[in-house]
Amino acid sequence: MLEAYKTVKGYGEHELVIQKSRFISHFARINSEQEAQQFIDTIKKKHSNATHNCSAYILGEHDNIQKANDDGEPSGTAGVPMLEVLKKRQLKNTAVVVTRYFGGIKLGAGGLIRAYGSSVSEGLNHVGVVERTLMKVVHCSIDYHWLGKVENELRQSHYPLKEISYLEDVTVKVYVKEDEYHPFTEWMNELTNGQVTIQIHDEIYLEKII
Repeated sequence: MLEAYKTVKGYGEHELVIQKSRFISHFARINSEQEAQQFIDTIKKKHSNATHNCSAYILGEHDNIQKANDDGEPSGTAGVPMLEVLKKRQLKNTAVVVTRYFGGIKLGAGGLIRAYGSSVSEGLNHVGVVERTLMKVVHCSIDYHWLGKVENELRQSHYPLKEISYLEDVTVKVYVKEDEYHPFTEWMNELTNGQVTIQIHDEIYLEKII
């Protein structure tokens, strides 16, 4: 699993009007080629009367799956420029479909490349991009008399506090990066004079809008 990567915030769409043609960009997160194709097919059905529904997606830890489709536009003027924007923004596991309703004015090859690229770029700015960072969910069980000190220090640190559970002992749940786990445990032991039980309970991706 990747320690961190960027992707689209979620499903969203954005419309541009260029030389009387409507360009509607649609975005989604994907985890497989099947999901990508289902998303593309869904948009094509929704806009079945559109002039074109061009698509691109990028998938895999090392961007090993990259697909682009011009859907009837001149070769290389739609799908590839769309894919290039995804790559330039360093996105992973992202699919985009740009629906075009022709407005009567031909744009030429250069104009099409700029239009489809701008549609994806401005669409991403509108829909939003997130960075997903793989975190360990670390449970720190301490006696109640340590709570004030530990909570105060955590809130002033860069470790995100998930929640605090109040049972027989108090359990402070913290998000910790893989490469920071050992420094974190040493720090927590110093704070409590070694009177802490630390366990890893899960690994999840924490998202931050960028």
